[in-house]
Amino acid sequence: QVQLVESGGGSVQAGGPLRLSCTASKLTYTGNSYDYMGWFRQAPGKGREGVAAINRGSAITYYADSVKGRFTISLDNTKNTIYLQMNSLQPEDTAIYYCAARFAPFGGSWFPVDYWGQGTQVTVSS
Repeated sequence: QVQLVESGGGSVQAGGPLRLSCTASKLTYTGNSYDYMGWFRQAPGKGREGVAAINRGSAITYYADSVKGRFTISLDNTKNTIYLQMNSLQPEDTAIYYCAARFAPFGGSWFPVDYWGQGTQVTVSS
């Protein structure tokens, strides 16, 4: 079955950077407009929210307003891997970050999502 494996989480001071990676296995390329990979996050006591997404064919990207200008998502199709470069991290970015695949980050909602990774903790201290 499809597996998404994240890495790169950790602890950082406010203003610092972190880079997350997610490698997919057995994730076939469909070529349709819903074939996105990306990142969601869930802070303690809050719901899961979409952060950044990239289309596996066109490389079109979407970002949540709260991370625009600070986070950058990229894709290496040769490795079936996406990356999330997070700069200028703030304490409010503290959350579990989940890799996700096969969803559509447009039309008002990023849900539903077909596949999830296990999550990686990001903690930003002030």
